[in-house]
Amino acid sequence: MDTVRIFDTTLRDGEQSPGFSMNTSEKLRMARQLAALNVDVIEAGFPIASRGDLEAVQMVAKEVRDVPIAALARARKGDVSAALEALKPAVAPRLHVFLATSDLHLSVKLKMTREQALEDIGAMVRYGRQHVGVVEFSAEDAGRTDIDFLCKVCRVAVDAGATVLNLPDTVGYAVPEEYGAMFTRVREFLGDPDGITLSAHCHDDLGLAVANSLAAVRAGVRQIECTINGIGERAGNASLEEVVVALAVRKESFGVTTGIRLDQLFPASRLLTEITGAQVAPNKAVVGANAFAHEAGIHQDGIIKNPLTYEIISPQTVGVPNRSLVMGKHSGRNALRMTLKDLGFEANDAELAEIYRRVTTLADESKQLRARDILGIAHEVIRRRPAAMAAESSSIA
Repeated sequence: MDTVRIFDTTLRDGEQSPGFSMNTSEKLRMARQLAALNVDVIEAGFPIASRGDLEAVQMVAKEVRDVPIAALARARKGDVSAALEALKPAVAPRLHVFLATSDLHLSVKLKMTREQALEDIGAMVRYGRQHVGVVEFSAEDAGRTDIDFLCKVCRVAVDAGATVLNLPDTVGYAVPEEYGAMFTRVREFLGDPDGITLSAHCHDDLGLAVANSLAAVRAGVRQIECTINGIGERAGNASLEEVVVALAVRKESFGVTTGIRLDQLFPASRLLTEITGAQVAPNKAVVGANAFAHEAGIHQDGIIKNPLTYEIISPQTVGVPNRSLVMGKHSGRNALRMTLKDLGFEANDAELAEIYRRVTTLADESKQLRARDILGIAHEVIRRRPAAMAAESSSIA
């Protein structure tokens, strides 16, 4: 079974988004967790952006020795030189050179012709290969680049020494069938040369980053660039946890695997939240608070009988300690009985019915019930038991 490499760019693309900036020590903490997650590449920063970013990449490269470390550079000699300086301590350095290739970016942003772009791509990839063994080239805005020109770009980059070709959906414009077809066309043009890995880097502007990444895998891509919690520019990048869990759950469908340690996904998500202070949406797949929470009575009953009824993967598999059966107005008696047992109460049928009535009434009035709310109701109902038993004995006598 083929392996899809996971290129994590949480510390670079993720950190570039508003509110997610990290200092050097925070980057190092996150990098160590990414190593524990067993990602294949850590993109540690964009060294030309600032001296602090260069030093952060250096520090990550010094401290994290068992994962290749990448640094980003525009196709400019100053950028590439800064990235190479930052990567000097790395055991397995990767230079990541990029240049926009869509006519829109070339004309409006770069004021550059296609011919000039091809010249710069070849020159900077070649320069990088003089200093490091692995150079990745990214065609920024590949998803909106003329396909014939994109094929020429890829040929120039490969001929100059690039061994990884990344074709990003930089602005989240692509849809899965189009994005997959782009890679198919490039593969056909290049002839699937040995030693060349195609890579996908998707943004989530239309909510399709993960879907596009998976379409790329079907089209032969064997590296996915993604971030923890899906953070990144604008609406974010493809979510690492969603991509790798989809590939794991649907392994037979995709025919690939990853080396990711799934049980480290939730710890990685929690650490990023702790560092940045940005909370994950409750309904976020895999790592959201509600990903393994069940309130509807029908669902709770199914989960109690067999978790596979409503969970396609166990919470423990991705590092979530436990699922939760949330008590609310949609909850059922079976879940309430289990909750009461966990709280130390054994209710008979009559008591359960009364507690259930009170719990659902309270749930109608408030959005969420806390354990202490249920405790209070249970105490009030069950403590009547001695009095009720005494009254029953008196009437019999």
